[in-house]
Amino acid sequence: MDQKQRKAWNENHRRLKEIILNPDEHSQAVQLFLSQHAQLHSSTIEDTGEQTLEDEALANLNEKTFRKYPVNNPDTKNSIAWHLWHISRIEDMTMNILIANEQQVLKTGSWLEKMNIEFAHSGNNMSEEDIAELSSKIDLESLLAYRAAVGKQTRQVVSLLKPGQFKQKVDQDRIKRLFEENAVMENANWLAEYWSKKTIAGLILMPATRHIFLHLNKCMRIKDKIHKQIKKLSRLDVNGK
Repeated sequence: MDQKQRKAWNENHRRLKEIILNPDEHSQAVQLFLSQHAQLHSSTIEDTGEQTLEDEALANLNEKTFRKYPVNNPDTKNSIAWHLWHISRIEDMTMNILIANEQQVLKTGSWLEKMNIEFAHSGNNMSEEDIAELSSKIDLESLLAYRAAVGKQTRQVVSLLKPGQFKQKVDQDRIKRLFEENAVMENANWLAEYWSKKTIAGLILMPATRHIFLHLNKCMRIKDKIHKQIKKLSRLDVNGK
């Protein structure tokens, strides 16, 4: 996704925001969402014919860069591993608990065991020790498979929504499920309160789209900075300095 594509994505997101609450434009809103969402996941889940933002973030990503924590970036010190896991968990719980009131993808395929971690929550207010553990232990291949499964399920959930449902407020019983299933930690209660005030449209416009876009761009900046540092050190070694 080059700068022109990023600009188009932002413009389309603004357009989605304009039409999503209008029942008469429900079909257009769903199709626009699906297009926006496809650009934030691997091209394997919906062939767009173009490199997606996730494809770009993962290109030439080695394991050391994937796991490095902390990172020295102005807007984050968390690892790429953490960011990919965080956006996957947020998308899973908001789409499947808060919108669909169905089972999380996480619960359907022994995903925690496959990913080699024990963290079922969103990662908000996570301790540095736990971030370090997740970054060092999580299985990259399984994480990406989980992300793809979440993305596919999101597309089904949104495609099944009916005209007018985007206006519906989040059911408070579903907020309770977040804590019952350890999806949100008690010390991150603010997150559940934030979601409790949203409509389904609000969840579509942030957790399922904008939130992923922002974190994948962070992953890109982390990767680029680390790779530049590696190249600089390599040149110094070659020059004997």
